Amino acid sequence: MMTKRPKIRYTAVTAALCLSLSVPAAAGAAKSASSVAPVRDTAAKLGAAVTWNQKSQTVTITKGDSTLVLTVGKKTAALNGKQINLPDSLRVVRNQALINPDAIIQLLQDAPAEEKPSVEEGLPGDAFVQALKTGDADAAEKWMSPAFKVALPKPQLKELWKGYAQIYGAPSTQLSRTVTPNGVHTNITYSFQTPAAPLNYTLRMNKAGQVDDLFIAPGGSVAYTNPSYVNPASYTEEEVTLGEGVFALPGVLTKPVSGGPAPVVVLVHGSGPNDRDSSIGAAKPFRDLANGLASQGIAVLRYDKITYEHTFKFAANPKATIKQETVDDAITAVRYLKSRKDIDTSHIFVAGHSQGGFALPLIINADKDERNIKGTIMLAGPSSTFMDVALEQQQELIRRIKGLGQDTAPYEQSAAVWSAAAKMLNDPQYSLDNLPANFPLGTPYWWYSMRDYKPTDMAKGQKGPLLILAGENDYQVPMTQFNAWKTALAGRSDVEYKSYPKVNHLLSEYDGVSTSMEYAQPSHASETIINDIAAWVKKTK
Repeated sequence: MMTKRPKIRYTAVTAALCLSLSVPAAAGAAKSASSVAPVRDTAAKLGAAVTWNQKSQTVTITKGDSTLVLTVGKKTAALNGKQINLPDSLRVVRNQALINPDAIIQLLQDAPAEEKPSVEEGLPGDAFVQALKTGDADAAEKWMSPAFKVALPKPQLKELWKGYAQIYGAPSTQLSRTVTPNGVHTNITYSFQTPAAPLNYTLRMNKAGQVDDLFIAPGGSVAYTNPSYVNPASYTEEEVTLGEGVFALPGVLTKPVSGGPAPVVVLVHGSGPNDRDSSIGAAKPFRDLANGLASQGIAVLRYDKITYEHTFKFAANPKATIKQETVDDAITAVRYLKSRKDIDTSHIFVAGHSQGGFALPLIINADKDERNIKGTIMLAGPSSTFMDVALEQQQELIRRIKGLGQDTAPYEQSAAVWSAAAKMLNDPQYSLDNLPANFPLGTPYWWYSMRDYKPTDMAKGQKGPLLILAGENDYQVPMTQFNAWKTALAGRSDVEYKSYPKVNHLLSEYDGVSTSMEYAQPSHASETIINDIAAWVKKTK
């Protein structure tokens, strides 16, 4: 995603992680849902964990020492192994498990609750959050991993809570505390009500029980449902870990259930701290791509981006570049797949969205000696320099806002900031060895390290199947960028192009004029795009 990089380390990030339970539709699910709610939402309110078993058609809810197992279509359940009766059966509507929430809440509240130690007794997450609230840097640091202590020193720890309160308003009450493990961290999310919106503090706990990083973002509650082109019964999901050490990343490999070793696509994020689904607003385009392609026999590997899983530790590196942010982890993902017997290792593809597409030539270049990548797919990828497309994005948005008869003043102010940054970036007196002290767009080293990088220039000298796709309703990477790819790579015979009239930057079809306001509405990646990618992968030998 082409978005502004944070100027200060604790600037609020906007990609909220919205989880929902995705399960196959069951017959006879047309019954009224007026008294039911998604199991995932009910469990979240209780601070409980939820898992779905495809084979047994069961949902397991775990809270403390209590385990409740529900089965689709049955009015009985097992609570800690004991059979109990339910007022209604678990049912599935539009890929969501639904049941009467009051019954679940009552059962789990009456069951033996998890005995949580108090802050004084040393529960790391609670103690750390309490220290943040009071600005007690010494107390907070006591719970942090060595790497996190370096990334977030005491002066910033002391002011962190106040900094977000200035943006959202002071938190009033704690809404929930949820625990979600992955292959790298156990994530504890504390949700607080603020005057502006719910605000989530997600603590990344390492295996030693230390706070290893922190992700702060507005809370969201938009439930995800699989699009109609997805068949959940046709694939499985496996949690994986990419790399090792301080910056290891959690991910998920979505695999077709039938057939032999499958071709695979690695999904590479756009800019910003994106989760594995590339969640933004109410959309999860990477989850759509993964489930849609897996439904057609193609495996997909996606992972949480380094700036999402290791937000503060990554930001602590003043000389971080797009190589560390995007390229290295894509190559790590490709190398991981080479070890899998259930993957057709001669058909590993990499698909980059937005900044991920912008970095595709760099990824191909990094793979040139090993030649593990069979082909690449560019989704809304810029062809010009990063700054040039950012400036064009600003002007295109102003043009669209003006065409809709809306006030363009706020957008013109933003464009002025970008123009000033561009002037500074292109000033020959500045370089990697002489960085400006007041660059307005964040870490200047990141920008100056790729000032002269133009993806089309590198791509001209490369070979290998390449599919370039673009949305004609995309203002963030306008069609001029797509057309420039055609012109620049006219001498290559291994490139295919396709554009989609209604598709916006999130790869979804939108009937109106895209200005990003529609991102808040639920949407799915275009089925046509997924069909085209699947057909291209299957024919690329």
